[in-house]
Amino acid sequence: MTTRRDFIKQAALAAASVSLGSLIPGFASAASAAVGANDRIRLGVIGVNSRGSALAQGFAKMPGCAVTCLCDCDAQALARCRAEVEKITGKAPRTEKDIRRMLESDDFDAVVVATPDHWHAKAAIMAMQAGKHVYLEKPTSHNPAENEMLVRATLKYGKVVQVGNQRRSWPNVIRAIEEIKGGSIGKVRYAKSWYVNNRPSIGTGKVVPVPEHLDWDLWQGPAPRVAEFKDNYIHYNWHWFWRWGTGEALNNGTHFVDLLRWGLGVDYPTLVSSVGGRYRFQDDWETPDTQLITYQFGDDASCSWEGRSCNSAPVDGYGVGTAFYGETGTLFISGGNEYKIVDMAGKTVKEELSELKFETGNLYNPCEPLDMFHFANWFDAIRKGAKLNSGIVDACISTQLVQLGNIAQRVGRSLKIDPASGRILGDAEADKLWGREYEKGWEIDV
Repeated sequence: MTTRRDFIKQAALAAASVSLGSLIPGFASAASAAVGANDRIRLGVIGVNSRGSALAQGFAKMPGCAVTCLCDCDAQALARCRAEVEKITGKAPRTEKDIRRMLESDDFDAVVVATPDHWHAKAAIMAMQAGKHVYLEKPTSHNPAENEMLVRATLKYGKVVQVGNQRRSWPNVIRAIEEIKGGSIGKVRYAKSWYVNNRPSIGTGKVVPVPEHLDWDLWQGPAPRVAEFKDNYIHYNWHWFWRWGTGEALNNGTHFVDLLRWGLGVDYPTLVSSVGGRYRFQDDWETPDTQLITYQFGDDASCSWEGRSCNSAPVDGYGVGTAFYGETGTLFISGGNEYKIVDMAGKTVKEELSELKFETGNLYNPCEPLDMFHFANWFDAIRKGAKLNSGIVDACISTQLVQLGNIAQRVGRSLKIDPASGRILGDAEADKLWGREYEKGWEIDV
């Protein structure tokens, strides 16, 4: 029997003119043929300044893996990451500044993409075109149009693409979702998630010379060029500029909207709304520092994500979390590998804790021991054709939900959505934000 969820996924794929591995028998095993079950997987890592360096070090510790190449347009970041990997393995990986030159090599089988958001889809598709499997950090893309490109590319090039929604592989989070689906708190029709922090102002940038260690043209890549370099653009503040980043909603919200979808068993909504703004400081920060996105899934369910970048007061005792409200109780998933169930009177009736912790506020590497589960799942998919825990279809849907929230925020009104395709209905202004303009010569070609 075809369920509503199956129908929505099939319709979404049809809209992108593709079908994908998790829905086509044999796709994963065919894609994994390039690496034998007993072979070492050789990795190249693209974007190694912060999160990418953490991933490079994490993968370097994995059995049966060798980090053979690092790529970044910042020479200082390359040198730091190279030294860290060498400490772990005793062997320094090759380095390359230009992704185009890097992908000409055959000394790695797969790549990790941990660039700024505006590079995610472009780098992942270039890697697939070069015959490489991909571990793509979330969000999958900068805009919804790029999600469709990623789905098409994954089928066309037959590669195994895992997305960094690592909670899909954390043992207690998996158990928590099983509790929900098994009826432990009764029928669930509403859930919420949140992320809070207390980020400082980024100030008003001053025009300065581009640092000698940075290739600014390569860093901008597919994004339209800015005329001048300012001292508050990089390396983290790009998150808050629409040209390159996607705000706190995609920076952290993607993880938790993905959990909402997973637990509720929903895909595309029928209505998306967003309120908020840049409230705390008057500076160059463009994206909201305070945002509440709500989703309606017809008559089936609803959910919300709250992001506060400049006020770290916790919600229900958690700075990061997700709550599912059922007919007989509530299930909370913390930011880490833990969950608890409370009854209708608020009494805790079950709690699963973990020694493996998520370090809230750690921008670099908040959960390395837990990430290993997700890395191993990707390797199993490459070697053995195992089912990915965060394949490209599910990950693109989750990313797109948060992107739709940002679009609603930017146009200042709710968006009606086609629940089969995820497309915006009857709003030409909002549709203009579906894709983006690319710098000439850097367009994405599937």
